[in-house]
Amino acid sequence: MVIEIWSDFACPFCYIGKKKLEKALNNFEHKDKVKIEFKSYELNPNAPLETNDKGYESFAKLKGMPIDQVKQMFNQLTLTAQAYDLDYQMNEIVMTSTRKAHRLAKWAKTKNKETELTEELFNAYFSEGLNIANNETLLKLVEKIDLDLNEAKDVLNNNLFEDEVAKQISEGMSLGVRGVPFFVFNRKFAISGAQPDEHFTEALKKAYEVESPFETVGTSDDTCGPDGCEI
Repeated sequence: MVIEIWSDFACPFCYIGKKKLEKALNNFEHKDKVKIEFKSYELNPNAPLETNDKGYESFAKLKGMPIDQVKQMFNQLTLTAQAYDLDYQMNEIVMTSTRKAHRLAKWAKTKNKETELTEELFNAYFSEGLNIANNETLLKLVEKIDLDLNEAKDVLNNNLFEDEVAKQISEGMSLGVRGVPFFVFNRKFAISGAQPDEHFTEALKKAYEVESPFETVGTSDDTCGPDGCEI
């Protein structure tokens, strides 16, 4: 079974959704027959490479919302993340472009380490407050998973894997992906958003057993789209 995951490293529900799927897979008897494929999605193609704003201030400015309202939203999101052993530091996030990170992840896939780099990128963004559009930051993450730094520099400096990233974004749109996370199970079923745990278990079982065009399992507001996250 193949599970394709459209997500963005700047999407808080994507990291939580990833953990929800992992939890379901740990209890799935056929997990050894499951292959995970990460697909690129870009929430804000116009996000800057550098910014002096962080967390509450940055989000409030972007959305035109009061700081207190943003704090309340982010605090609830942090509590949700804690249920999956994630330490979100929402006031430290640096809302920069994720395009370089996506390109680097596609390169890591050629080394069979996309899953490892994906985890590092999410953690860097939401828990460490790092700018994942910064080359130095990205190279440190590459070093943590023992990949070649010179190759990584070549990817970053020469815009390598740009076509692959663009292709995956386009592919997602053709499938109806308008927000992330979006999980497609064997091209039979789909989950939109970081839905309740039981929906992931249900989708795994159905996709393994049934041959049919995919259908969305459940409904959820826990998604991020071009206009932001429903939090």
